[in-house]
Amino acid sequence: MKDPVSDTLFLPLIEELIDLPEQGQILFLRARLSDALMDMPREKFVCDQSFKPAHDILERAGFALNDGDGETYPLTLVLPPRQREEYRALLARALLSTHDGGIVMAAVSNNEGAKTVENDLKALAGHVSSLSKNKCRVFWARLDDRRDAELIADWAQFDAPRAIENGRFTSRPGLFAWDHLDAGSKLLVDNMPTNLKGKVADLGAGFGYLSDEVLTKNLAITHVDVIEAEKRALDMARQNLAAHGDRVSFHWADATKPLPDLYDAIITNPPFHITDRSDRHDVGKAFITSAAKALNSGGQLWLVANRHLPYEETLKVAFKSVNAIAENGYFKVFRAVGPKGKTKTYAGSDDQ
Repeated sequence: MKDPVSDTLFLPLIEELIDLPEQGQILFLRARLSDALMDMPREKFVCDQSFKPAHDILERAGFALNDGDGETYPLTLVLPPRQREEYRALLARALLSTHDGGIVMAAVSNNEGAKTVENDLKALAGHVSSLSKNKCRVFWARLDDRRDAELIADWAQFDAPRAIENGRFTSRPGLFAWDHLDAGSKLLVDNMPTNLKGKVADLGAGFGYLSDEVLTKNLAITHVDVIEAEKRALDMARQNLAAHGDRVSFHWADATKPLPDLYDAIITNPPFHITDRSDRHDVGKAFITSAAKALNSGGQLWLVANRHLPYEETLKVAFKSVNAIAENGYFKVFRAVGPKGKTKTYAGSDDQ
């Protein structure tokens, strides 16, 4: 499995600049499966991954998955995310999770600011070594008395949950539109009906904005399944939707896979970026296909997307009726009714 950043991360181990620890395991934060990781001894790794599709791939490959909290390790590997506060908090966590004299090692694509992240690790640890390959950079530090304990403690709080929108919601850095209400989602909310009823699913629910709106404005909705692949977002949705009580349940699940039930309506603002800046049309298209399979025969899908994304043909293949309900210079809102073909109940994710 080609992953240039993850493969570059393992260069110091492959080239024997750093030894695999004889004692203890290796903590791998935001772990992703790659060819280089597959060549490593699985029993040595404790992998932490909050994004469900990547988590499941690692689990199927035989790697142990847990968050590693409360223990320290001789070697910690990190694949930093893009958002600055989130990755700084993750670097600080890596240092706090590593033994004195242990090593913290990270890799970033040059296009995603590798040198900046390297300098941030240097600010925490006091020094770094580095290698470049695959248009990426791997850098590492051995922890000694040069580390900045005060800065580490400060940065460790950078991705802490916080109130947004005058206290209406709780969110945290790194989530989609983490510190504001997304304009596309707002357009969808402004154009959805207030007579939805029965069971509803929110695919890629984020911190819960769309679910909160439909539950508040549609009293005939009996239940909403909040389906979100990023556990850090799902944790926020649990807080933000707690007031709705048993009208809502939460599923850490990949919405491109079979959904957990049949629904009368599905709402979604599907993601189209995953780990880099390139458009991922396939993800939104898979959301549409999953929705069509999980809707009752007269069910309806309400979807908002950036207007340049090629979802309309997929909608027309999957549904009997497709209409663009609203649009502006950036987004389109679609209502699709009547999924084609026979539907059936799908057993999907567990409520976790």
